[in-house]
Amino acid sequence: MKKNFAVRGGSGDVIEPKVSTRPQDNIYLAVNSEWIEKTKIPSDRSRMASFDGIDVNVEKHLMQDFADFATGKKEIPAIPNLAEAVKLYQLASDFDKRNREGAEPIKADLNILTGIKDFSDFNLTAPDLTTFASLPFGFDVEPDMKNTKVNVLYFAGPGTFLPDTTTYQTADAPKLLAILQQQSVKLLQMAGIAEDEAQKYAAAAIKFDAKLAKVVKSSEEWADYPATYNPMAIADFEDKFSEFKIQYYLKEVIGEEPERIIVEEPRYLDHINEIINKDNFAEIKGWMIVNFINGAASDLSQEFREAAFPFSQALSGQPKLAEGNKQAYHIANGSFSEVVGVYYGKEYFGADAKKDVEDMIQRMLDVYKDRLQQNSWLSAETKKKAIIKLEALELKIGYPDKIEEIYNRLKVIPASQGGSLYSNERAFAVAEQKYNIEQLHQKVDRTVWAMPGNLVNACYDPQRNDLTFPAAILQAPFYDLKQDRATNFGGIGTVIAHEVSHAFDNNGAQFDELGNMTNWWTEADYAEFKKRTQEEIDLFDGIEYGPVKLNGKQIVSENIADQGGLTAAVEAAKNENDDLKKLFENFARIWANKQLTESIKTQTAVDVHAPGPLRANVQIQCQDDFYKVFAVTPEDGMWLDPDKRVDIW
Repeated sequence: MKKNFAVRGGSGDVIEPKVSTRPQDNIYLAVNSEWIEKTKIPSDRSRMASFDGIDVNVEKHLMQDFADFATGKKEIPAIPNLAEAVKLYQLASDFDKRNREGAEPIKADLNILTGIKDFSDFNLTAPDLTTFASLPFGFDVEPDMKNTKVNVLYFAGPGTFLPDTTTYQTADAPKLLAILQQQSVKLLQMAGIAEDEAQKYAAAAIKFDAKLAKVVKSSEEWADYPATYNPMAIADFEDKFSEFKIQYYLKEVIGEEPERIIVEEPRYLDHINEIINKDNFAEIKGWMIVNFINGAASDLSQEFREAAFPFSQALSGQPKLAEGNKQAYHIANGSFSEVVGVYYGKEYFGADAKKDVEDMIQRMLDVYKDRLQQNSWLSAETKKKAIIKLEALELKIGYPDKIEEIYNRLKVIPASQGGSLYSNERAFAVAEQKYNIEQLHQKVDRTVWAMPGNLVNACYDPQRNDLTFPAAILQAPFYDLKQDRATNFGGIGTVIAHEVSHAFDNNGAQFDELGNMTNWWTEADYAEFKKRTQEEIDLFDGIEYGPVKLNGKQIVSENIADQGGLTAAVEAAKNENDDLKKLFENFARIWANKQLTESIKTQTAVDVHAPGPLRANVQIQCQDDFYKVFAVTPEDGMWLDPDKRVDIW
């Protein structure tokens, strides 16, 4: 008789630490229970995980550097536009000025919004609103998924107040929306709006948001990347609008009516006239005003910052608002992310580490190529094309050699010349929109990085077929030159192979070596791939994690990448006769996580990743070598029957 019935994710509750846990029952708890017990979540955060632990250190170093740059204690290096980032930091950290100004910096824009008289007026002013206010639609210029050499215009609906459309079906929804409504009324009154007017705007905003939530995409739907590609002739697109003057808007904002457009949310477009019409005008106006005041509050005084915190706090559980100096750093980093990332990479990322990581990446690619060649379920034709795609991968390690042009356009107007934090951020939004629209007739720049060097993350871009490994993630527990190779394989090795696997996940598999969305599979191979993808969905679907159940379809692409990443890392370690015990232990370690309940609810509603503890345990359960190394038997909690183990890559 089994002591522990076999479960996905091991026996016990992965949220609750238990130091005496055996790895055979729950390797995540066996490795991380002591860490979970000792770790405290900072008061201005809602969780602490391995990623967050590194981020705290990165943040600490860069906050000190910016403080020293601002006071002259440290000379600003000759990195393009870093001096502008420091100027913005100085504006953001001057709370005496911010507190004196109060709502003054936003009053002109707020008056524009409150002064919109009717739907006809909204039609006329919409092009002018787009750089500082939320509109119930959005346009963006990005590479064409089916011809990634050129850029094209994309259309999508807006976001909702709550994290996801599914959040509106939860018991928490009315309470969360009530907090937002009350918060918005207070902020508007602080900005000089009479209470009855503020109440009217906030109530209208909640009504309009409810209509949006019924037709915009859910996180699960957004996770299907190819489904966002729905090209339309511009004439057909414009014919969808009966009351909003879309032709006028496009000519004013884009400067033209392009021949075609890619619709990311077809359902939203089909319902566009039910959303944007004269009968809904008061609700649209209230929704724009509420979005504006809640967004702008963070650029104003400390009083405004605090008044805008309750809704965020309710969503995350975060006990306290971040200190002003920390916010100042994050504002500068947010506007000049690539610039700060290049500084971080040059200052803190060593050449020896980069060389070693490049070697590990090449080993992972070699392992992947071999596994594709030896694959038992792909035809020779599909294998050949998969290897072509693998060999075409572009690698971006550490930080970029050049900084994107947009940063040359972000010029800070200091306080001495009348600049405020809000006015500068608003000017940046104008410059960024102009730059984005200019790309419509520019050749796609494939050298652009998707992530800055100081971000603790990594990614695969299917439209550029490239891998990005920022400098910040290339440190312990993921990577350390002083760690043995098996431990590094369990950390950064699995991350590297995870990103490679995204080239062959349910989304990436539909793009070729040039990043074009095209079918390079035989019909039989793709049918088998879809079958295995469904097995990955089923593997995670419905697993309980604290107060939530996982949606296997929403997180499938990341789970496919985790499966392929861990499998390739194990293979690489075996090729070098490394200690697989250390590999599995460090794979469990990098997913260590301690998180507030409210944050769990919000994250799982929108995130395409499974929670870290389950990424560790469930993927390890699918590795046959784990059972051999730890002598796991059917009586142990980590046992998963062989026919339930998922193997794709």
